[in-house]
Amino acid sequence: SMSRGSGCQAIPLLGIEWDIIETEEHYKSRWRSIRILYLTMFLSSVGFSIVIMSIWPYLQKIDQTADASFLGWVIASYSLGQMVASPLFGLWSNYRPRKEPLIVSIFISVAANCLYAYVHVPASHNKYYMLAARGLVGFGAGNVAVIRSYIAGATSLQERTSSMANTSACQALGFILGPVFQTCFALIGEKGVTWDVIKLQINMYTAPVLLGAFLGILNIILILTILREHRVDDTGRQCKNINFEEASTDEVQVPQGNIDQVAVVATNVLFFVILFIFALFETIVTPLTMDMYAWTREQAVLYDGIILAALGVEAVIIFMGIKLLSKKIGERALLLGGLIIIWVGFFVLLPWGNQFPKIQWEDLHNNSIPNTTFGEIIITLCKSPREDHSEEPTGCPVEQAWCLYTPMIHLAQFLISAVLIGIGYPSCNVMSYTLYSKILGPNPQGVYMGWLTASGSAARILGPVFISQVYTAWGPRWAFSLVCGMVVLTITLLGVVYRRLIAFSVRHGRIQE
Repeated sequence: SMSRGSGCQAIPLLGIEWDIIETEEHYKSRWRSIRILYLTMFLSSVGFSIVIMSIWPYLQKIDQTADASFLGWVIASYSLGQMVASPLFGLWSNYRPRKEPLIVSIFISVAANCLYAYVHVPASHNKYYMLAARGLVGFGAGNVAVIRSYIAGATSLQERTSSMANTSACQALGFILGPVFQTCFALIGEKGVTWDVIKLQINMYTAPVLLGAFLGILNIILILTILREHRVDDTGRQCKNINFEEASTDEVQVPQGNIDQVAVVATNVLFFVILFIFALFETIVTPLTMDMYAWTREQAVLYDGIILAALGVEAVIIFMGIKLLSKKIGERALLLGGLIIIWVGFFVLLPWGNQFPKIQWEDLHNNSIPNTTFGEIIITLCKSPREDHSEEPTGCPVEQAWCLYTPMIHLAQFLISAVLIGIGYPSCNVMSYTLYSKILGPNPQGVYMGWLTASGSAARILGPVFISQVYTAWGPRWAFSLVCGMVVLTITLLGVVYRRLIAFSVRHGRIQE
């Protein structure tokens, strides 16, 4: 039967070897395990997003030498850790029970969150302690590769898109509740309370990571008690699993046929660009809104948290719709449509008009006026009254020369762009790694998923660094124009490889598309 050729063994029932057989007990255990990994993905995204809006104001508070460009490195350190860890955890999961890399990775994240709560304690170089803490949290988040490879191997082709959409929905839900938790913790204020015995400050910046550490411990307990190893082939037949703790020494047969490496590389590139674009968007939200709308640090944490939470709700709705829509028009068409919507979103974000942002003149007395004409400075002085020096300085810093001649991005313009990006990104995200898992077929996917996650992590490294440098030096017009050009190139790449992005079993004629 086909089951022998694919390394899967059908279970005899009443003396007959059925093509698709799964006991009720096995089915329930399989889906309990998958749901636990949904929860793990949710908690991982909460751990990332719960502080994303407060990193910049907290960085300014604990270390006055930190600037906007260093913010890009702090956010990128998370992804650097994830990029290094993902292939390692993926390789580990191919040969050992997947509980092991999952538990170790979550424990690392818990320890890193505790370190983040103490970055204010050292007398100097606090920004580097924050950099290290976020990097370790990212290293722990390398378990995303294990989660995706497990779900890809434990679902049939018919179940795959729905399961991957659910995975992304849980991730998006984490991105919703993370900023919501941060917004709630903002009520504690910057001062908060201090536990002198252990030198722990519980305030709007540290309370979220302490919650993240607690949730991580809870997740470890659930994985230990509920998660079991399962594997099925593309048609849903139960397979021998090399990850079983009690696995036999029988040789596991490898499915016949080669993986389309061109499609694998192209999907990695597509996934990189998709994550790159979203990473730079979420990085620039806080500096952009503080510059354009003269929001204080606390206002930025509150309002941007609300905006990102709303985008998370939108993403969950999109993920639910994708499960239905993909059955009618296919994953590739959804991926293409999502990229087009993202391009429109960034095009809308380009500054235009005659209204300019309010200028922050805090450091004018330090002779830090950028290279601008005398007329530009006089015009801006007339339009932008000085702030009361007893209050926190707000507005677009005068050190950024573009603030004096670049029109502001209107709030309505920003919100429309955010909604469009919030539609396009989740569509592209789930479709790209759903297609990737189908291209790989029933082969063990741990290492391949590790590379996919690593490419996304590389995007999360380069995206924040790119946008923080370009935005600070040249402003939003150049930054978002370059993003639009990048999306056009990505759409072109998708068009070139469109016909190759098909499932392994479809490519080898085992299943009709």
